[in-house]
Order: sequence, then structure tokens, then C-alpha cells
Amino acid sequence: MTETKPTILIVEDDLDIADMLTAYFRVQDYEVLTVNWGEDGIRAAQSNTPDLIILDIRLPDIDGFEVARRLRTNRKTRTIPIIFLTEKRARDDRLKGLELQADDYITKPFDIQELRLRVRNTLQRASQRPLTSPITGLPEGTLLDEALINAIAHRRNILLVVSLQHIEPFREVYGFVAADDMLRAVALLLRDVVRDYGSASDFLGQLSPTDFLIITLPENAPGLKERVRKQLERSFDFFYSDRHRDSNSFQGQKLAVQIGELSLLNSPLNSLSAVKSELERYCKPT
Repeated sequence: MTETKPTILIVEDDLDIADMLTAYFRVQDYEVLTVNWGEDGIRAAQSNTPDLIILDIRLPDIDGFEVARRLRTNRKTRTIPIIFLTEKRARDDRLKGLELQADDYITKPFDIQELRLRVRNTLQRASQRPLTSPITGLPEGTLLDEALINAIAHRRNILLVVSLQHIEPFREVYGFVAADDMLRAVALLLRDVVRDYGSASDFLGQLSPTDFLIITLPENAPGLKERVRKQLERSFDFFYSDRHRDSNSFQGQKLAVQIGELSLLNSPLNSLSAVKSELERYCKPT
């Protein structure tokens, strides 16, 4: 059986560098996709889901940081490893990259052998990533899929999607660290609610960076929905400074929650892909 080649997406506006990297990594037995604009890079990542992205920070339309930010907030692309290419060893570039959870960066002009090793090592680390969210510690990926497959097989569960709203305005004002702290606090609150108002068999997982999934029994669902909504709505103000707690701040874009419900009882949905596609309807833009 032939092993699938890893795919690298190169987002680089310097055509000479882009051509050189493309030729080199193809010789190294990688599949390579190349684009020269940031918006094209986002589209290519969403349509092809590469194994790794080499991303120049300086691009003609939007910078690499904006590309990375948008990839990290999309369920399909948020876990793709990113190596930044930067023209200088600027401290603020490195810090901004770390905030966006960049996996590595390398400075131009770079040693192609060093970049090859960084690509190899980043791909190895990515293949060994845990099955839980690095921010909240909740099950995601394969673990979440297994829980859904089990629920589909039993046909007796209710799926609750807890979708956080307006995280991006919060992140823009308070930064990535505060946003991650808020997500961790929400995850802890949800754990407590599921433990206290659910059943021992209930499941809590991370559907996306801003969406949580609760798999519960029909008799638990109404109480869980009510308790989750009340607890979160009471808690959101505590994440803001005093000057932002006024209801008129953030132009009506303060943190909020929406809860969607999908019943698997007598449901025509009989596959993991069908259920996940249906769940996506409840995951609103943030």
C-alpha cells in the first residue's frame, strides 16, 4: 500500500522563493501547493486541508498574522501546523506568532536544510498531538468522533451545542491570553453543570474553538440547557473590566451564548458525517 505524501501549502509572494521552495520540497517527496496572496492561502487551506503551511508574514493583501488568525478560528483549518517566514528577528513578530499558536518560524534569508528539518519536526509533533483541546483540556477530534458514533448507534441521546458568541471583539480588546483564559473558565463551568445536572454517561467535548458539545439523555436535556444558559450569562460580565461592563459597550457585541439541540431519537441521520454536518448549523460565527 502506497503511503500518502504529506501536503505542504506555501503562501509566499516572492515568486523566486515560492518556486525554489516548491521545487525543493517536491524533490523531498512532499505534495506542494503554492499561492502568492493571503486570501488565496485561506481558500487553499480550507479546500485542500494541507498537513502544514509555510506562511510569509509580509503579503500583498493581508499579512500572515491575519491569515493565521482566520485559519485558527475555522474548525477545518485550526489545527494545521504553521511555520512563519519573517524578514527580521523582530520580537513583536515572534510574540504575535506565539499568540496565534504558530508552531515555528524561520528568518529570511534562511538555510533550506534548516527549514526542511523544521518542517519534518513540526509534522512529527503534529502527528503526536493529544486528543484533547490544548486550551480547555476537553476531548476533541477522534475522541469526540468516537462519542458521537456511540450516540448514533444507541439512538437515544440528545446533542446540545453550546456556541459562544462575539469572542472576536473580546479577543481584539483583551488579547489572546485573556480569551483563552475565558474559554478555560467556560469549560470548567460546563464540566460542573454536566456533573451536577447530567448523568454519569453524559459526554462533554470541544466541537470547535468556540463551540462545545454535550451528549446527554432526553430527561436531562431541558435542565442542562437552562442551567448552562443561566450560569454562562451570569459569568460573562466577570471577564470584562469595570469600564466595559456597561451594556452599551462593545456596540452590542459582548459575549453571549446560543444553545442548539439535536435529537437522535428516531433521527434519519445515521452517519458521523451527517450528524456533524447537522451540528455545524448550530455553530454560529463569532
